[in-house]
Amino acid sequence: MLKIFRFQLLLSIGLLPVAARAQVSSPPAFYTTYNYTAYTVFDTTSPDSTVVRGVGGSLLLRPDGTYEKHLSIVVPGRPYYFNQTGTFTLTGDSIRFAFTDLKGADVQRGTFRFDPTSRHLTLTILGYPTGNKGVYELVAAEAATVAPTSEPPRAKPGKKRRR
Repeated sequence: MLKIFRFQLLLSIGLLPVAARAQVSSPPAFYTTYNYTAYTVFDTTSPDSTVVRGVGGSLLLRPDGTYEKHLSIVVPGRPYYFNQTGTFTLTGDSIRFAFTDLKGADVQRGTFRFDPTSRHLTLTILGYPTGNKGVYELVAAEAATVAPTSEPPRAKPGKKRRR
């Protein structure tokens, strides 16, 4: 018990290395694949929030601090896909995603709230200009519904593949 308290204390004052922070700040059930269930945009130019319809995809958070995001938003007439791989860091209730996209290296910051009982994860990502934010609701995927890996399925022995 004292050892856990010491790690939490070091974590809270920022003295643990990044990899160790990700490993001790959340329970092991936190590191899994999540399915996106909702996305809400808060924009300072409008008093109302915007619930984005047609949200789907998955977010895989690994204990080593790496992640894979496959977010899809389907609007009338066109789907939008957002795929990222990178690293994440947890400090208290703050989360930081670092990744490289077509524009180069980038970082997204925000907060997270994880309910281990329901396995529900809420990510609030800060936007631009200051005050804008996106709130993502996710739920841990059941083992049978976890997104497939990037490895293609193998053909069954004795059967020819169609081309």
